[in-house]
Amino acid sequence: MAKVKIDDREYDTDTMSADAKGRLEMLVATENRLRELQREMAIMQTARNAYVQALKEALAAPGAAKAA
Repeated sequence: MAKVKIDDREYDTDTMSADAKGRLEMLVATENRLRELQREMAIMQTARNAYVQALKEALAAPGAAKAA
C-alpha cells in the first residue's frame, strides 16, 4: 500500500487504475532521468571550468602566442 502525494493530495497506488499506474511509472522514470541529466550537467560544467582555467594558464605561460 504505497502512497504518492501530488499537489498536496495523497493517492494510494493500490487503488489506482492501470492507466494511472502507468503514468506514475513514467513520471518516476522522467524524474530519475532529469536527476541523472542534472548530475551530468554539473560534471560537464566542472570539466569546462577546468579547461578554461588550463587554457588561461597556457596562454599566460612564457612563450605562449601573444594576443592579436
